[in-house]
Amino acid sequence: MNYDIVCSTKNLSTEEWLKIRTLGIGGSDAGIIAGCNPYRSIFELWQEKRGEIPVREEESEVTHFGKVLEDVVRKEFIQRTGLMVRKKNSILRSKEYPFMIADLDGVVSEFDGTYSIFEAKTAIEFKNNDWKNGEIPKAYQLQVQHYLAVTGFQKAYIAVLVGGNKFYWTEVYRDEQLIKMLVSMESHFWHCVKTGEEPDVDASKATSLYLGAKYSNPKVGSIIDLDEQMLSAIEKYEQIKVELDSLTEQKQLIENQLKSALAENEAGRVGGHIIKWKPIVQTRIDSNKLKKEHKEIYDACKKEVSYRKFSVA
Repeated sequence: MNYDIVCSTKNLSTEEWLKIRTLGIGGSDAGIIAGCNPYRSIFELWQEKRGEIPVREEESEVTHFGKVLEDVVRKEFIQRTGLMVRKKNSILRSKEYPFMIADLDGVVSEFDGTYSIFEAKTAIEFKNNDWKNGEIPKAYQLQVQHYLAVTGFQKAYIAVLVGGNKFYWTEVYRDEQLIKMLVSMESHFWHCVKTGEEPDVDASKATSLYLGAKYSNPKVGSIIDLDEQMLSAIEKYEQIKVELDSLTEQKQLIENQLKSALAENEAGRVGGHIIKWKPIVQTRIDSNKLKKEHKEIYDACKKEVSYRKFSVA
């Protein structure tokens, strides 16, 4: 086998399971490290693995019913494919890459006697387009490739129940090039965990939010001399900004041309495309009027929001 069994998950408490997750990099961590998770920052994950902050495990309605419906998704997959899926109920650790661990939803027994990975997902109706044509969100692609790296298996199945009434399943084959890239990124991240070196900043929205929260209280009036190497980054930033401004202007021009062509019509068709310009009614509070006519209510409800504005001059 390509892996060792760390422990059984059958009788693990939530606290014990979360603690074990800090002993290595799991499949759901892969998308965070690669910058594909818009909700989690690599810096937050780094702190969790180092034990500097508690592991975040939010029990929302979505995650709760995701767990509840896991057996439903598994049984439906078995009925539709005729393949046998059994629960692994174990935390696995790669022998070749000991920092890589895996907690599989199931293992598929193929008709030829080999084994594959089974991963069950649920999604809201809004996410239907992410799945309906056999597409798989990037974070989940990385998750199963991580599992394939740990187990040495050649294939995985991802089955998803969307909106409670749409079922899709997809085969994902082992991608050696992607696994090599993933192992490299995870190896570097784990080095940062063990040495205390902060991971590299990535382009994710989650990292931007993390940095804003971490450094939300700057020293008033403070200024430092940056490394000369930052000059090339600043020049590139300014170049990209000019290009974006130009592209934004071009995009707005085309949008205005299409709106002019639609005129009073809500939609138009051409070459298989549908262009829509529909009225949307929103209810908003007129804060100026509220402040003028009901100042006590305005003062009781107002909220001060603080943030840092970024600029390059």
